[in-house]
Amino acid sequence: MADAKVTRLRPVRPCPICGKPSVQAFHPFCSSRCADIDLNRWLTGAYAIPEERDEERKTPDDGDDE
Repeated sequence: MADAKVTRLRPVRPCPICGKPSVQAFHPFCSSRCADIDLNRWLTGAYAIPEERDEERKTPDDGDDE
């Protein structure tokens, strides 16, 4: 049974950090180094979603009679 071919459930895609092919053990990354780089970016706020200001969210039909 050791010679049986294993079918991958996830397609091989490039690592989002360095572009090398991903490795199943670290999917979607190619190594633990790239996974750690991504984690550091999340923890330092590099992937933050920009905030909308209140003035930008107002629409003409908000009910404000100014």
